[in-house]
Amino acid sequence: MTTELLFRTDAYLREASAEVIGHTAQGGVLLDRSLFYATGGGQPGDGGVLEWDGGRIAISTTVKDEGGGIALVPEADSNLPPIGAQVTQEIDWARRYGHMRVHTALHLLSVVIPLEVTGGSVGAIKGRLDFNLPEAPQDKEALQAQLQRLIDQNLPVSEDWITEAELDANPGLVKTMSVQPPRGAGRIRLVRIGQGVDQVDLQPCGGTHVARTGEIGKIRLGKIEKKGKQNRRVYLHLDG
Repeated sequence: MTTELLFRTDAYLREASAEVIGHTAQGGVLLDRSLFYATGGGQPGDGGVLEWDGGRIAISTTVKDEGGGIALVPEADSNLPPIGAQVTQEIDWARRYGHMRVHTALHLLSVVIPLEVTGGSVGAIKGRLDFNLPEAPQDKEALQAQLQRLIDQNLPVSEDWITEAELDANPGLVKTMSVQPPRGAGRIRLVRIGQGVDQVDLQPCGGTHVARTGEIGKIRLGKIEKKGKQNRRVYLHLDG
């Protein structure tokens, strides 16, 4: 059975019912519909709580299982809900919302530094992107100001879908060299920031994002590290 991805339909949904459809060999819980985002694309899996009649467990993270489903990973030595049980799932909203804000901010960072991205990581209060950038930017404060101006425009964040063939015909949409869009389903999700003449970014992404850039709030660019001959790692922090 395929798991319905509730986080894909509504990233702001915090609580939902579900049915347990299986357990993994590693002790994970498989649901028929998941609020919990599974680790991927540099974004960590969600944590939270599962409750059912007679039980409650904390979920420490969420991963993709070998069959391509989504496995909720409970804290060690937890008693799992039985297969067929009706459960209530509740995500750790503060953690998820932090990931949404940071992930969207990193998309905009790739706008103000319009170079190939060689890696990245999303956290709840900070994140980073690695760029194919031989020399460090000379004016970090100017970059930060440019990024903050984009955020403060409160641009809408939306999604579109294209076929894999359409993506192959437009390879420039893929900014991240280290992570390629997931294939096999026949279509690719695009995340768009801005609309019409105000569009500033469009790229494949499976993560969760805020609805408008203003939700990111104030940001601060942190240290810029040299990571090899051609690479620079740029850190971004939510500032308040």
